[in-house]
Amino acid sequence: MTRATSFLALLLVFLGSGTAAADEPAVDVAPASLSFDGPGTRTLELRNPGGAPLVIDRVTLAPDASGFQLTDTGPRTLQSGERVQVAVQFTPDARRQQAFGGLQVHAAGQVRGVPLRAGSSWLLTLLIFFPLVGAALILFVPTGRHALTRAIALATSLVPLAASVLMCLRFDRAFSQATGNGGLQFIQHVVWIPSFNVEYFVGVDGLSVTMVLLTALISTIAVLASFGIDKQVRGYFALLLLLETGMLGTFCALDFFLFYIFWELMLLPMYFLIGIWGGTRKEYAAIKFFLYTLVGSVLILLAVIALYYSSSPTTLVDGTPARHTFDMVKLAYANDWEGKGLSLLGFDFTKVVWVAFFIGFAIKIPMFPFHTWLPDAHVEAPTAISVILAGVLLKMGTYGILRVNFAMLPLATQWAATTMAVFGAINILYGAFCAFGQRDLKKLVAYSSVSHMGYCLVGMAAFTRSGFNGAMLQMFNHGTITAMLFLLVGVLYDRAHTREIDRFGGMATQMPRYAALFGFAFMASLGLPGLSGFIGEVLVFLGAFPVYRVITLVAMSGVIVTAAYHLWALQRVQLGRWNESWRDRTIFNDLTARETLTLAPLAAVVLVLGFWPLPMLQLVDNGLMDLLRHVTGLHGAGTLAGLP
Repeated sequence: MTRATSFLALLLVFLGSGTAAADEPAVDVAPASLSFDGPGTRTLELRNPGGAPLVIDRVTLAPDASGFQLTDTGPRTLQSGERVQVAVQFTPDARRQQAFGGLQVHAAGQVRGVPLRAGSSWLLTLLIFFPLVGAALILFVPTGRHALTRAIALATSLVPLAASVLMCLRFDRAFSQATGNGGLQFIQHVVWIPSFNVEYFVGVDGLSVTMVLLTALISTIAVLASFGIDKQVRGYFALLLLLETGMLGTFCALDFFLFYIFWELMLLPMYFLIGIWGGTRKEYAAIKFFLYTLVGSVLILLAVIALYYSSSPTTLVDGTPARHTFDMVKLAYANDWEGKGLSLLGFDFTKVVWVAFFIGFAIKIPMFPFHTWLPDAHVEAPTAISVILAGVLLKMGTYGILRVNFAMLPLATQWAATTMAVFGAINILYGAFCAFGQRDLKKLVAYSSVSHMGYCLVGMAAFTRSGFNGAMLQMFNHGTITAMLFLLVGVLYDRAHTREIDRFGGMATQMPRYAALFGFAFMASLGLPGLSGFIGEVLVFLGAFPVYRVITLVAMSGVIVTAAYHLWALQRVQLGRWNESWRDRTIFNDLTARETLTLAPLAAVVLVLGFWPLPMLQLVDNGLMDLLRHVTGLHGAGTLAGLP
């Protein structure tokens, strides 16, 4: 079904797309592209290969080729075999060292595009696709060499983690849209499929930089947590690395066609990881996850096609004219969707497309009432896959809403803001009460994820500085905290082969190190001040209260229920008397070195961000403020002062 969906996308694009340019004019250009390593001037040679004179009307830069200059753009006539040189100069400014654009040769009524690049970065490409190298290597590992397979998977996952850390260290926190490049950094941008107007366009900004780091961190920990897998080990780790590529690509892709490929790429690996290595009802959980996610993918695909065919004429990154574009930056900032006055199915175009996108992303969050796939998937999935589900995949829903709904359809976003805030409050309370009623510890943590993602929706819907910052911080912090929780549940299940809360009691007397981390993670999840779960919720409430007083007060009541079910579970599992149904206490050995290694980095992040969230806020602030200014007209981005 996924292949059919992707084929449908390709077919529809092929039937209706195409560049405005006809056959290329009879002019040779050498070199085929110009790359600049720094400031300077490069020369381009134009030659008439034909037998008749060739009139070159003009040589110009594409409209978005900022940073480049031409020395001579006047008309000229080239005789057969004659050559002429055109000089192109690149001048970077103090902060923006990357630039992408196209030179356009207008001849015989046609346009020839020549790519111009300065400072192209391979970091994100390495980060995204290196896991595929590990997956390919694993397939050549001899059967039964499980230790080698695990070592390759771990080494492969460490490379994107190191690259993401390097990216964050080099990330310019003061970079914004006003600086250029759409506020994006570490860009790589080339034409990929010119006949379909598809480009390979990757980059990061404040919306995605922390999500890339979170994905790389959680993926590495998931690989380490999967060392206990002993069934079809090569297939498991190959799929896990393929899944990592899909997740990283989704957060980095800025061409809609490329974004959709990565979005769909996540579906099949997750389906098989649940369906093959899951629990007793794994087939049911995998199919339910597949169907829900596929429905969302189809809605997103239809909305992408609608935007593509309604987009204004533009140019590809190499300067070639194009009737339509998949470029997500141009779709957001170079198309006045509301001003076009379009309609779809008898309704306002922007609102129909907004709803289609929103439902597709809301299924991934998951937002009530599209959440029912999540508890089943979590309960049946292996521990490491539950960690990825809650730690990364849920965040793709809120990220997609920010990147697509908010950026591309700002007026429709304002129209739907109150409804989004209401659903956020419902998520908080509904998820908390459902968690309170669970007897399965893993299901309790799963419903807590439904509840905590509601805070992100409320903060996003407020359109305030602290609301946006709180939502983004909550996305990252929830990813690390819930990863700890699922790892801890997995440790207990490995010993007892049950997750039923009533079967436990007094575990702290037998597993003191485990109990300490268990209590630490639960306190972080309930929002204890001093741990990272607190600051995101507080910023959300600070930002939302001036805008939605009643909704915010209702949402805040969920904090009480959240504390209650966390403390109830903590008391039943760790405190009180030892459950005498377990006659052999020796099976409950304390944390192993590998288990400690998976939990310790997450605990350190939770503790540090609880006391010092400023570095994370500085990473995301400019990107979020650019988005907030775009949606609401807010001015003054670039500082953390003046919250909310």
